[in-house]
Amino acid sequence: MFENLNDKLERAFKVLKGQGQITEINVAETVKEIRRALLDADVNFKTAKEFTDRVKAKALGQNVLTSVSPGQLLIKITHDELAELMGGQAAGINMSGNPTVVLMSGLQGSGKTTFSGKLANLLRKKGRKVLLVAADVYRPAAIDQLETLGKQLDITVYSERENKDPVKIAQNAIAHARQQGYTAVIIDTAGRLAIDEAMMDEITRIKEAVKPQETLFVVDAMTGQDAVNTAKAFNDRLNIDGVVLTKLDGDARGGAALSIRSVVNKPIKFIGTGEKMDAIDEFHPDRMAGRILGMGDVVSLVERAQQQFDEKQARELNRKIQKDQFGFDDFLEQIGQIKKMGNMKDLMGMIPGVGKALKNIDIPDDAFKGIEAIIRSMTPEERKNPAIINGSRRQRIARGSGTSVEAVNKLMKQFEEMRKMMKLMGDRSKMQNMMRQLQQMQGMRR
Repeated sequence: MFENLNDKLERAFKVLKGQGQITEINVAETVKEIRRALLDADVNFKTAKEFTDRVKAKALGQNVLTSVSPGQLLIKITHDELAELMGGQAAGINMSGNPTVVLMSGLQGSGKTTFSGKLANLLRKKGRKVLLVAADVYRPAAIDQLETLGKQLDITVYSERENKDPVKIAQNAIAHARQQGYTAVIIDTAGRLAIDEAMMDEITRIKEAVKPQETLFVVDAMTGQDAVNTAKAFNDRLNIDGVVLTKLDGDARGGAALSIRSVVNKPIKFIGTGEKMDAIDEFHPDRMAGRILGMGDVVSLVERAQQQFDEKQARELNRKIQKDQFGFDDFLEQIGQIKKMGNMKDLMGMIPGVGKALKNIDIPDDAFKGIEAIIRSMTPEERKNPAIINGSRRQRIARGSGTSVEAVNKLMKQFEEMRKMMKLMGDRSKMQNMMRQLQQMQGMRR
């Protein structure tokens, strides 16, 4: 998402490249291009105009430092205004209540049921005992879909197949949650293909009956301005607490993410970034602004890594590296953890400068498939001690993995270089710690 917008904004800032100072003429030309880029991204017209007016006013009101070019200054102003446009600060989920009740709302096909599973998975990782509630009594496969997700995640799903009253189902589910010690309840409600009075009346009655701590509106980001209009209709009736944008990994132009806060005046709380159950991110306006402008998002990348790697594993891995015991089984485990972090192209795009380089390069989700096949064709002893893999063993591994001896040789070479680099980094860290200790000791002597 945002690739086209990023390209157009980049072209807009080139107007100021090489300019020695900010003038009303060059800023007006740049701002005009920014507004055009936002409109092409399906941003609400009024929102785009107000946004560019603020950028222009701030740019003309500032003096350019000798160390900062006019282009750099305008990028900084645009970044700050984009972050403010999307809410300024991240809006966390309200986890008060015993149990915390989250009511999901949205149209059919927006990804509401799938997101309910993703949110349940996220809350469980944060130590919550979660109960999913199937309150869609109209779509035949709705309960089945939620129960399938529940089994996949090992999270309990509450359903009453014979009961056709969603209000009563929701009330019974909360009573059950209190009895069984659940600390979070997520209610998946019915959607429709379009907004209708019956749907709005039903979800309003559910909200009045269960009094949720959070009422979230789930919308498909790929629907552009329709997403904003639908969010406004739901908010007018339900007074939602926040918005969830799904399918941000798709070919979305980004207009919904940029417009929804200013039109609805409710924060975007979560974004869905893929099909997998851990493809969910808390929405941070400042980080998203950085990604829109091609600055990357290292903080989110680190947070995703921290979710997959625990300290105990890291210490054990470091011990193996220092003792030259890091083998292919350990490497395979690291690949598995990287894959859990999400789509490879999305992850690489979070690194500043890398996203632009990858723009026209397709990185498949199974990028590690060949490497995994080679490693799995090795014997346990070969994975543990790669030094024993001679020529004949390499031929056998190539045949077993359906690859070539050249591919096996290339992996072996890259693996050995990686081991040396990891050990060197560990040694350098120890050396830096030792130097710091020596400096402290010298300071004490003085």
